[in-house]
Amino acid sequence: MYILKLILLMVVFCTSTIIGILISKKYSNRVNLLKALRDALNIFEVKINFSFETIPEIFNEISEKIKDQAGKIFSDTVKNIKDKNMLVGEAWEKSVQANSEGLKTEDINCIKSLGKLLGKTDVEGQISQIRLVDVFLEKQISEATEDRSKNEKMYQKLGAIVGLIIVIVLI
Repeated sequence: MYILKLILLMVVFCTSTIIGILISKKYSNRVNLLKALRDALNIFEVKINFSFETIPEIFNEISEKIKDQAGKIFSDTVKNIKDKNMLVGEAWEKSVQANSEGLKTEDINCIKSLGKLLGKTDVEGQISQIRLVDVFLEKQISEATEDRSKNEKMYQKLGAIVGLIIVIVLI
């Protein structure tokens, strides 16, 4: 009976610690996603400026180079354009909304704002909008990095402490 109680207490402690770690991961994920989006937009800016490819072709190339959630935004945009006959801006906004897990509302709104000019203005207008979003993403990355440094270890430790408190109460 004592061994069963000990195993149960270990499970409670480990579960609580893992929950704390999972909560802390969202801060790292946000930083990584914002950096990947910034990199993807830099690729987009170069491609749109120096190549004669269409936006869907460029987005396909970006989705192959940038993996995970950021690449999925670009690949979903292409799918929305081809499968649902959407305009580029509409497809972009829909795919950003669908793949925005881990982002704050202000991140989402800024990234979606790029869609308002995609395919509707000349190359210079699109490049200026990409640069504007890039500046905003840079600010958001520094804010997300600060949040991560403040909160990541706190949630990891908090999970372990809560688990320890539960174990002590159950003893």
